[in-house]
Amino acid sequence: MSLLEWFFFFLFIQFIHFAGTWKLYVRASRKAWEAAIPIYNAVILMKIIKRPKWWVLLLFFPIINQFMFPIIWIETARSFGFTSKKDTFLVVLTLGLYLYYINYATETPYRGDRELKPLTKVEDWLGSITFAIIAATLVHTYVMQPYTIPSSSLEKTLLVGDYLFVSKFHYGARVPMTTVAAPMIHDTIPIINKKSYLFDDDRTKKETSIKNKLQLPYLRIPGFQKIKRNEIVVFNQPADTLLDMNDFHPDRNYYKPIDKKTNLVKRCVGIPGDSLEIRNGYVFINGKQTVLPDRAKPQYNFIVDTGGQRLDIDNLMKNFGVREGGTTRDGKYIFTLTDKEAEKLNTHSKVKSVTKRLSSKGVDGGVFPHIPGLGWNIDHFGPIYIPKKGETVKLDENSMPFYKRIISEYENNQLDIIGNNYFINGEKADSYTFKQDYYWMMGDNRQNSLDARAWGYVPFDHVVGKPVFIWLSIDKNTKSLRWDRMFTTVGGDGEPVSYLTYFLIALGLYLLYSFFLKKKFVKK
Repeated sequence: MSLLEWFFFFLFIQFIHFAGTWKLYVRASRKAWEAAIPIYNAVILMKIIKRPKWWVLLLFFPIINQFMFPIIWIETARSFGFTSKKDTFLVVLTLGLYLYYINYATETPYRGDRELKPLTKVEDWLGSITFAIIAATLVHTYVMQPYTIPSSSLEKTLLVGDYLFVSKFHYGARVPMTTVAAPMIHDTIPIINKKSYLFDDDRTKKETSIKNKLQLPYLRIPGFQKIKRNEIVVFNQPADTLLDMNDFHPDRNYYKPIDKKTNLVKRCVGIPGDSLEIRNGYVFINGKQTVLPDRAKPQYNFIVDTGGQRLDIDNLMKNFGVREGGTTRDGKYIFTLTDKEAEKLNTHSKVKSVTKRLSSKGVDGGVFPHIPGLGWNIDHFGPIYIPKKGETVKLDENSMPFYKRIISEYENNQLDIIGNNYFINGEKADSYTFKQDYYWMMGDNRQNSLDARAWGYVPFDHVVGKPVFIWLSIDKNTKSLRWDRMFTTVGGDGEPVSYLTYFLIALGLYLLYSFFLKKKFVKK
């Protein structure tokens, strides 16, 4: 739905509210017209049901308002004497329309002196749980989101089994677009394996006009920082509207809301306006080889020749930074290493040579924009321009494969290609001006990462947030805690420093105050 459509929907809801409650306002010694004024009517209703005015704000937060509306319906019914379990059930079951019955078919007086405490222990428990979910959803959506590292694409910088806190406010928190969804559940509800949101699952349709009718347009609260080159970023994978994310055909296969696409974490190696190129696996920005932060650990696949001698893998993992790899047909080892680790391994007494395994220049590797004639692959790629908001590019048969998905998919235009002519929203066009910024996201595990080289640009509206803190780290192989990684920052210079000790001291002082000193002060 567009903003205009949402506006008319909002007015319709206001009419429904007025028609079903104006007599209740009068019974509560208010004016009937007060039930008709948007927002003001909600403030007055909070006075009627004896609840804080700030509850009104919660009605405008997607997902959270799913909980607030039933609570307010129940509180309104109880303010007029309808307090039974049956009344509570009916007001929720009818989506608040039970208030029409109370408004027109009854004459029960307003109970301004009613008891606000829960009527039973069960209600008390449910109320506590509900508001705990509301508070957690607010923090999760607009402040900080927990996230786990599922793959090795940033290995040795972020490890599989690292649990992160991802800041939403650095780049600006994105308002949820999917308005009807389970709180704090991304795509699929565990156990029952069902979608966590209301959606259109007709995957046979291919028109770009397919929309979830209750989707909000893209909105983002202003942040205080722009994405910097080589920062680690969490984002929604753009290719997650494809039935098979390894089949990068430019046409959409099915519709999926942006905020429900798969979350990924990669390093932003290119920002809007950059010219990016990969030579022999190294990234060049605007013609110069990029300088990564010292915590970044770019890795490549190396072939290790030992002349047939066997290596002690456990020893290599402990002393040379080797992760388990494989072997070639002729018995040579394949390890994923940083350049420094490869140099160190080359000094091993059993190692004859260590050679980086690179794709040949000019050999097609099936990478973006998936034009075989370019001869690009994961190790030799580009140069490619990263689109910047407000910049204009020429459209022709050479440039269109780069920007087709941007024009039709990410920026919601109707694109028609007839022969060598391009029509955008029905008008012939030979150029295009970008509506938002785009980024180039890659994994540090350069030859073992599904990233922008496969699916192209990442629009800014797909950006989720900035990882700032590792609060827990579990080795998935040994099931043991990595104590040295817990409570470490993601960014910064030098080796990560754990703040776990400081956290435990602070926690101990808090518990000491809560259980001993606080009680002592209360007695006094």
